Amino acid sequence: MTANLKPYPNMKESGVEWLGDVPTHWEVRRLSQIGTISKGRGGNRDDEVAAGIPCVRYGDLYTTYDVFIGKSRSYVSSDKAKEYTTIKFGDVLFAGSGETIDEIGKSAVNLMRQDACCGGDVILFRPAQQVEAGYLGYALDCRPAAIQKATMGRGITIMHIYGTQLKYLTIPLPPLAEQAAIVRFLDYVDRRIRRYIRAKCRLIVLLEEMKQAVIDQAVTGQIDVRTGRPYSAYKPSGVAALGDVPEPWEIRRFKSLVTRIEQGVSPQAENYLAEEDAWGVLKAGCVNGGVFREREHKRLAAGFAFNPNLAVRVGDVLVSRASGSTHLVGSAGRVSSLTYRLILSDKTFRPVFAHEVDPEFMVFAMNSRYYRRLVEQAISGAEGLASNLPLSALRGFHFAVPTLDEQRDIARHLLASVSRIDGAVARVKRETELVTDLRDRLIADVVTGRLDVREAWSRPPSAALRSANSLRNAANDDARHGSFRSDIHDRHWHDS
Repeated sequence: MTANLKPYPNMKESGVEWLGDVPTHWEVRRLSQIGTISKGRGGNRDDEVAAGIPCVRYGDLYTTYDVFIGKSRSYVSSDKAKEYTTIKFGDVLFAGSGETIDEIGKSAVNLMRQDACCGGDVILFRPAQQVEAGYLGYALDCRPAAIQKATMGRGITIMHIYGTQLKYLTIPLPPLAEQAAIVRFLDYVDRRIRRYIRAKCRLIVLLEEMKQAVIDQAVTGQIDVRTGRPYSAYKPSGVAALGDVPEPWEIRRFKSLVTRIEQGVSPQAENYLAEEDAWGVLKAGCVNGGVFREREHKRLAAGFAFNPNLAVRVGDVLVSRASGSTHLVGSAGRVSSLTYRLILSDKTFRPVFAHEVDPEFMVFAMNSRYYRRLVEQAISGAEGLASNLPLSALRGFHFAVPTLDEQRDIARHLLASVSRIDGAVARVKRETELVTDLRDRLIADVVTGRLDVREAWSRPPSAALRSANSLRNAANDDARHGSFRSDIHDRHWHDS
């Protein structure tokens, strides 16, 4: 995969256990030996304005920036900016806190030339000697640096890292001209990989749209799944959002399709999974995108008494009644298997369908665009309940319903079709994950002196292009074979 990149001919001991050997002409320096570290200060998002002085907040280091800060997503007024810490081109910004040890100290280098600032909970590193800004961006956010930062994190619920710790963060430092060559090489490869990943993301969007179209056409009768063509005769449904439906189909309210709609309770619970003999209560996000997610629950306190009829069973259809995320409200899914012992929460409906209704068909019908529009109208119409689906609204929803046998035919067809599309989406996602992982490994190898890019970049862009293409081809090949095979040798820092 990286056959065009060779190791450096002469190496020396770095004196750092996780790093191992480095090229003979490279230095190894702590941040405190390269520049100064300080703590950012500033207000909160209430200070933001539509235009003004660019402002980088610590949360943006996780959500917006990856290695480089080329343009700010938020701004503060010139007067407010005086209350914030000024940042300059080449400054490296570290997030001072994070939710997990793996993401603590996420960093990015500022490449904005204009006046800018950063808010609180940002740790600012400013080089005191001439260093390529791009090299610092790659070197301080690559895996070896992340491993070091992970050992510095402190905390339980929220992890924190401090400048007094970051000053000991150690990086290899090649000569300035070589730093520039490394940045040019990695920039070129990175651009091509990101372009590849964007194409794969667009493909995922198209596949998801295809799946949605297949569901919509089948459950509203636009296509007869038995023939692959429209039905021979249609009639007005009487429902504007549905339009015409096949002649034999009935238009029925949801309340006529069920014998009852059950709802759970809201007990005190612990934010842990219900392991062993414990019971758990479902959380609001237990149904998402038509899929039941049983790990979305909280453990009930030992000895809590509840109605056994609230126990979740395989085959149940569950509907999210309320959620902090509006897009989850109304989500429907079927319980296909259970590992945990769970009960319904008050944020979940469990419709029990009549004998002439196939539950699997109804789950697909409740994952159609038509149903989603009904839910959104019901949510917006529930004054003061912006993330709640009223039971009265659900009971009043209209559905186009064929005979029981045809419901089952449609459900079988959709299960097979959706499974194929979901399989394709999973393969594409795996390809992007693999190529991202390989990209991260390449960056780490280059900035730690495992691979020499000087000769490769002396003949651009072919050498860099071969590296980018080899990463892409390796990811595709690994995804096809369902395995991970990398010809990058195991590194000492991988085991640190």
